[in-house]
Amino acid sequence: MTQTTEKTKVQLRPLGGRVLVRRIEAQEKLKGGIILPDTAKKKEERAEVVAVGMGKKDKSGKVIPMPVKVGDVILMDKYSGQDVQANDEEFVIVRQDDIIAIVEK
Repeated sequence: MTQTTEKTKVQLRPLGGRVLVRRIEAQEKLKGGIILPDTAKKKEERAEVVAVGMGKKDKSGKVIPMPVKVGDVILMDKYSGQDVQANDEEFVIVRQDDIIAIVEK
């Protein structure tokens, strides 16, 4: 079953082993007080999970459950995923295999 957060009503439902995430914005100000322009910011690998698919199937057809849930903060491959826009927000759809780690709180 697809899960989404209550505060985010997104009309996108990832299929199979895919996850819909929202990138966590990089800091705009460095420790010394220098403000970075948008062009100098690096692409952030940290993201919050917004919705998850059912999970991918193995060779026998059994569904492998998703290792993440809505609200988890993850690390993903830097250039992975498909950028999409919905409800005037930017999201990324990544494959389950592109998730490197779950950030523990």
